[in-house]
Amino acid sequence: MKHLTKQQRDRIVAVGIGTVMVLVLVWQGLIVPQQKHLATVLKRIAEQQTKNDNARRLIAAADELQQQLQQATAKLQDAEAGMASGDMYSWIIQTISKFREPYNVDIPQFSREVPCEVGLFPEFPYRAVLFNLRGTAYYHDLGRFVADFENRFPYLRVQNLELEPAAGSAANAPTKAEAPNAATKAESEKLAFRMEIVALVNPNSN
Repeated sequence: MKHLTKQQRDRIVAVGIGTVMVLVLVWQGLIVPQQKHLATVLKRIAEQQTKNDNARRLIAAADELQQQLQQATAKLQDAEAGMASGDMYSWIIQTISKFREPYNVDIPQFSREVPCEVGLFPEFPYRAVLFNLRGTAYYHDLGRFVADFENRFPYLRVQNLELEPAAGSAANAPTKAEAPNAATKAESEKLAFRMEIVALVNPNSN
């Protein structure tokens, strides 16, 4: 550099500056856009790989999903088979009478069915009917009956249960001159009840 003239040194500096400028332009104009494009391509490849992995998992689980669907369909059909169908009045009498056999609960009065709203979910796919029932029972017997009934029939619901002393209990009460026996005392503890039962209707019922 000591033997170079000023003009030669200026030329070398100019060439160096020009080389740097060209490199910057090449970097900004070619390399940076290519890096951005490469990053975009890699992102798309990763997204596609994720979709492919999910698709493979779904394909591998297809048999299991089909089995689960069949099991759910079978459970639904079993539930629908127990829903109200045919002659609704006969159905409710037979259903209640058969269920109450082991319980000390008397239900002699059943009303005809009345269509009603289920009110559980919007656009619920099942229609419903309502029955009014009347009977007599002791408090604990009735409580056990209602609890077991709703557990046994998930598509039936008891509502608006009303209790009062059984009719005639006052007339049958012992006078002051009479000592109440065990049967009379037990009878006086009996309750008359009224309740409504909302039943879902089998969609395949005629």
